[in-house]
Amino acid sequence: MNPKRLEGQIAWISGGASGMGEATAQLFAEEGARVAVVDIQAERGKKLVEEITAHGGEAIFHECDVAREDAVRQSIEKTVAHFGGLQIIVNCAGVVHVVELHEYSEEEWDQLMGVNVKSIFFSIKHGYPHLCKNQRSYMVNIGSVGSFIGQGLTPAYITSKHAVLGLSRSIALDYAAEGLRCNCVCPGITDTPMLRYHLSTTPDPEATLANRLSRVPTGVAITPMDIARAVRYLSCEDSAGVTGTSLVVDGAYITPAEWETVGQTKFMEPS
Repeated sequence: MNPKRLEGQIAWISGGASGMGEATAQLFAEEGARVAVVDIQAERGKKLVEEITAHGGEAIFHECDVAREDAVRQSIEKTVAHFGGLQIIVNCAGVVHVVELHEYSEEEWDQLMGVNVKSIFFSIKHGYPHLCKNQRSYMVNIGSVGSFIGQGLTPAYITSKHAVLGLSRSIALDYAAEGLRCNCVCPGITDTPMLRYHLSTTPDPEATLANRLSRVPTGVAITPMDIARAVRYLSCEDSAGVTGTSLVVDGAYITPAEWETVGQTKFMEPS
């Protein structure tokens, strides 16, 4: 039997109660990590922890608004106090607003930037004293294909995801001497609650999704577990030497300038 990749590691995962964060928490626990699920969604987070522990994993839940520094600090301190250390930080928390920029309020802008970007600053600020005690430590931030390209009606979100990639590169440089590797996973069209919310703002959500997937060469949406596996790769020594970069997981969505998937692809079939 293969050894568990994350045996003995302690991970703090923001946005861990749903979507990509939930899948990451589940996979990390299966791989032997002790996991702190950090989210504002208390009911979902507590249920996830119950599921993880029922399957033999170790997990705790912290209700946390990651846009607030004190909340992030307390959740990290409680994680360290409970598990005895910290090796991995995964920043999955994110929100999206579907609105044109001229209709945006300052409060909406600040709230989105707080969750999507400022939370990463808080996590490294308060995680660093614990991460630097390790010979190796890891930070993985969730960007987006929107870290490289534009998208209609989501100006603040796209701005934030460009910032996530830039911040990840800066962290990688500034903390390399401390044994920390920092990378950014950039998902494409991924079937998460955020995607479903975005689609719900259109007249026909399923038709909108089908149209979008026709521009994906594989023809299918990325799953949260696909993203979790990419995060796992960057959170252990399988990826030794990889830091300050981005891993795009998008089914080749942003590879072509133009594309139309016609008919079935083998990716649409059960594997």
